[in-house]
Amino acid sequence: MAPRAAGTAAGVERAVAELIRALGLDTAAEPELLETPGRVARLYAEVFAGLDPAAEPELEVFPHETGPGPGPSAQDAELVVVRDIPFHSMCVHHLVPFFGRAHVAYVPAGTIIGISGPARLVDYYGRRPQLQERMGRQIADHLERLVKPRGVAVVLEARHLCMEMRGIRKRGVVETRVVRGAMTEPRWAAALPGPGRRSRAARARPAPG
Repeated sequence: MAPRAAGTAAGVERAVAELIRALGLDTAAEPELLETPGRVARLYAEVFAGLDPAAEPELEVFPHETGPGPGPSAQDAELVVVRDIPFHSMCVHHLVPFFGRAHVAYVPAGTIIGISGPARLVDYYGRRPQLQERMGRQIADHLERLVKPRGVAVVLEARHLCMEMRGIRKRGVVETRVVRGAMTEPRWAAALPGPGRRSRAARARPAPG
């Protein structure tokens, strides 16, 4: 589904003001709420910026010869991995945050992107009401369209506040994987964090909270 431009700030302000009234909150008793509709509108303009097609990042693409002949060979295939990209997004079901780290890998087939490209894609697809599973597919699809790699993998590890603040009210890490083409081969398996195992860089950092 193609992204849609975000609604107007005025429309968001009106909706938030109505929500405040629906919750039974009184701005006379809590004057801090008077500016809340405007603050939320500005917040949503930022965290949902990925809904605007004009915000799609322009990624640099470079030719890259991976084999000794006129084209890359399977034996000389190379791997590009960008690990531990922090991200945050909003759960499309409850409009509360989920956040964590992304790992993006691909096996080039003659073309690569700049090293900031995977992080820019993670940021772009995170800035909209989102499903973690769909976000991984969107990042992988974009990479495939852009550089047509031999294989691509996107691993997302995230905490979901819709699980921690309601329902079961337990903290946990949700991991989703999109693995395609050459990235399904066993020889590349060690390039990404294993199921339930964080990457070395992530393990070196203290746990949040």
